[in-house]
Amino acid sequence: MKFIDSAKFLVKAGKGGDGAVSFLHELYVENGGPNGGDGGNGGDVIFIGDSGKHSLLDLKVQKIYKAQDGNKGGIKNMHGAAGDDKVIKVPVGTVLIDEATGNILTDIDAHDKKVIVAKGGHGGKGNARFANSRNKAPTIFEAGELGQEFNVRAELKVLADVGFVGLPNAGKSTLLRAISNSKPEVADYPFTTLNPQLGVAKAQSGQTFIVADLPGLIEGASLGKGLGHEFLKHIERCRIICHVIDWSGNYGQESIIKNYELIRKELLDYNMNLDKRTEIIVANKMDIDEAQINMMDEEILKYFKDKKLVQVSGLTRQNTNQLLNIIAEELKTAQMIPLWEMSENQNPGVKVYTLDEPVVDIQIFNRGNGRWEVAGDTVFRIYQKTPIATHDNLLLFNEKMKKIGVYEQLRNRGAKKGDLVKVFEYELEWMD
Repeated sequence: MKFIDSAKFLVKAGKGGDGAVSFLHELYVENGGPNGGDGGNGGDVIFIGDSGKHSLLDLKVQKIYKAQDGNKGGIKNMHGAAGDDKVIKVPVGTVLIDEATGNILTDIDAHDKKVIVAKGGHGGKGNARFANSRNKAPTIFEAGELGQEFNVRAELKVLADVGFVGLPNAGKSTLLRAISNSKPEVADYPFTTLNPQLGVAKAQSGQTFIVADLPGLIEGASLGKGLGHEFLKHIERCRIICHVIDWSGNYGQESIIKNYELIRKELLDYNMNLDKRTEIIVANKMDIDEAQINMMDEEILKYFKDKKLVQVSGLTRQNTNQLLNIIAEELKTAQMIPLWEMSENQNPGVKVYTLDEPVVDIQIFNRGNGRWEVAGDTVFRIYQKTPIATHDNLLLFNEKMKKIGVYEQLRNRGAKKGDLVKVFEYELEWMD
């Protein structure tokens, strides 16, 4: 199966059901009181981690995921039924991002982890809720709230303890075969590995861990050159970076040091927090004579003297046990924190989207010839929740508009008696 590691789609939670306007009608009962029930809540859009899934192919095919709307309230104080949730199973390691803001909605990093990404709207209140001593027969009701809606970008990032990085043909795939149960394709040409390959490795102590052979990088990868971003994002979850270098120097580049610095620059240009990851330098292809000669080069030895360096040969399996033991030891203290949580200004833990306290947003437009238009998110919430379907609701709508300052702004802008004020689909006459 093709490895699908990104997808874009719309998630839309259900709208809450409208409240009902109803009055008691029974034989021998005059002027029965209000008994309109509340609307049901809209369904949520829920994502669940599933370790049995390994690609985002399903999300790639379907473009819209919508939960069910809540049902309208009924007579005799009967509340409407809640809408059914929309449940979507995704592979463990899936990150969901709000396309509009770039914010991370959630990180599905465990099997059976359940996250509400889009919350359904609350059901509206029926007229029974608005009865009081001054108004015993109200015709007031609320419409159900709209559910949350997001254009989502899903990215599947490899969940591995250790990531192998390096230039093409550094021998990463061969080394992964030597230390794990993975069977990646191996050939003598660039970009043999176009998708991350995973393997389970076991140190001599018995400790096991997951190793990922991340596709070969090239200069400019951090800027998206080639398949740069597609490759680099998979290293974000790795606790240890093993920088695999062909120590024989057969890259067609100038030196081993330059090769190391090239990849190192691409990693840091992609995300500076990668500098905080534990790094192991893997001097690979030590079965080749040129590699043995380079290991005695004074300039190279001086450059790498303060780094954790292991000499191996993936082809002959030379020193692979030593590499596994070092990795196992480092994993005991290596932190498992996603890169976006490594900033000192952020608290650790998964960032799950929550609806922030709304900011008052009122927009007044003078369309000329005594015509005005009122818009904005705050106004829309009132417009949507308070339909002008009854006289009582018209009064309530006017009171809410007055309370948030719309009337004051219209007066200040010069609205006169008889002017027409459009509020979305409503067109009202200004009587002030």
